[in-house]
Amino acid sequence: MSYRVLILGASYGSLLASKLALAGHDVTMVCLPNEVELINAEGIRVRLPVRGRDGLVEVDSRTLPGKVSALSPENASPEDYDLVALAMQEPQYGSSGVRELLSRVAKSKVPCMSIMNMPPLPYMGRIPGLDMTQLEGCYADASVWKDFDPADMTLCSPDPQAFRPPEEPVNVLQVALPTNFKAARFASDEATDMLRTMQTDIEAIRFDADGESLELPVKLKVHESVFVPFAKWAMLLTGNYRCVEENSVRSIMEAVHSDLERSARIYASVNALCLRLGADEADLVPFEKYANAAKGLVKPSSAARAIDAGAPNIERVDKLVKAIADSLGVEVESVDETVARVDARLAANRS
Repeated sequence: MSYRVLILGASYGSLLASKLALAGHDVTMVCLPNEVELINAEGIRVRLPVRGRDGLVEVDSRTLPGKVSALSPENASPEDYDLVALAMQEPQYGSSGVRELLSRVAKSKVPCMSIMNMPPLPYMGRIPGLDMTQLEGCYADASVWKDFDPADMTLCSPDPQAFRPPEEPVNVLQVALPTNFKAARFASDEATDMLRTMQTDIEAIRFDADGESLELPVKLKVHESVFVPFAKWAMLLTGNYRCVEENSVRSIMEAVHSDLERSARIYASVNALCLRLGADEADLVPFEKYANAAKGLVKPSSAARAIDAGAPNIERVDKLVKAIADSLGVEVESVDETVARVDARLAANRS
């Protein structure tokens, strides 16, 4: 069965779009006018490393079984789709046009899957025992989520690392770390079955490259536990946000490996918070596996790069973790220090 998917965001969203189109599903991407024009004229191109091959394999959407197209926010009708994916940075959902589209998504009741690092507020409503009012201040504008039913929202951990090469057009995305998307099930069996069909379709993909049939990396894995995507929190607090220094930024590798013992303590304390919320050890990722992967992450995180470029707002998973920990009376190693440093850099940018 072929599904129609609406993806908000054409940068990181291109990776999910290419996998779905490879599997025969049709994807429409919501993006900026220059991106709409380029994608509709030339498609998207995603470059991935494949184990056992030198260089990168390029996937050109114009050659795929599924169709990839683009449009602007005001022209998107969510009710025409089977699934909506959120692939923008969380502060962007308050911008003109996108805010109105997000409200239409909520009111359409179409199943919505976030692939943001920052869990949408409605998804946090699926976690028992949390006071949503204590979390609202962690969001750039919590009011954009008010029309959503938590049952219609799920979260997919954006574990694959990807970036737009600065020397290339904006329809090109390069994958640096080809891990899997890890999605929690929806509240309903019907919407979850749709995700599982997509998972199966993506796993069956074989891509022809120079006459060789390849199994491409980056799969979609659907899990029963709502806590599986939270495994990313320990990585973000140990690596990504600690790339932000007082007056500069550093690579994720440096953030993790400059003091490996402290990194291990931070990682363990964030995981302990997830366990307190109801996660199982099997939902989480061992520190050793993350630390090994971090050796290859030789650039600053996207959050750190955004701050260094003068961004007034970024996704604040660090603040979310702190707010949850404070509400439960749980101590998370270094979280106060990290939040204060990021707050200071953002305040300087705004001024």
